[in-house]
Amino acid sequence: MLLSVKSLEKSYAGAEGSVPVLRGIDMDVATGETLALTGESGSGKSTLLHLIGGLDTADAGTIFLDGHDIAQMDDAGRAAVRRASVGIIFQQFNLIPSLDVTANIAFQARLAGVYDRQEATALATSLGLADHLHKYPEQLSGGQQQRVAIARALAAKPRLILADEPTGNLDEETAAEVMAQMLSLVSQTGSALVMVTHSPRLAGQMGRQLHLRQGQLA
Repeated sequence: MLLSVKSLEKSYAGAEGSVPVLRGIDMDVATGETLALTGESGSGKSTLLHLIGGLDTADAGTIFLDGHDIAQMDDAGRAAVRRASVGIIFQQFNLIPSLDVTANIAFQARLAGVYDRQEATALATSLGLADHLHKYPEQLSGGQQQRVAIARALAAKPRLILADEPTGNLDEETAAEVMAQMLSLVSQTGSALVMVTHSPRLAGQMGRQLHLRQGQLA
């Protein structure tokens, strides 16, 4: 099992005390699996994704990712596992404005020590970016920026890809096209994909769905 989450809990401080966000989450993700996390706003979807990616710390529970319990690690340990095993695709793209498309795609792969220029170029070409490699993020459309973000995540050859509303800022036609390309590439690489989405249509394209309601899986 690539990912195994057990009894995961997370609360945040509110005006009237501690506010529970996740209440004992148990879930597993196998290598190569695609999983949609659905639920209303505030149900804990993004919080769960951030904990799995080592971007935040849990209050209780375990998160075994590729054999490592990242819930028990410090910031440096979680960052090391994230570099080696995880690719993250954000709704806001999070591209580096001062880097062109080629350098943005290479960024995470270089950190992970696995950058291959030929593979990265082929990946960019498959995503329709061949004519935009020397452009900067501000020169790209939203759909093109999201394709760069997908290429950046995949170029690092992660075992697990985490996508937080990856098509939320795109129009329906562009979203469908980007989603199809992402799923095709994930299938080719054998990476597992966990995606947060509000869209039943997009969730239906994933191999499995889990629904979060008030911090619990329903």
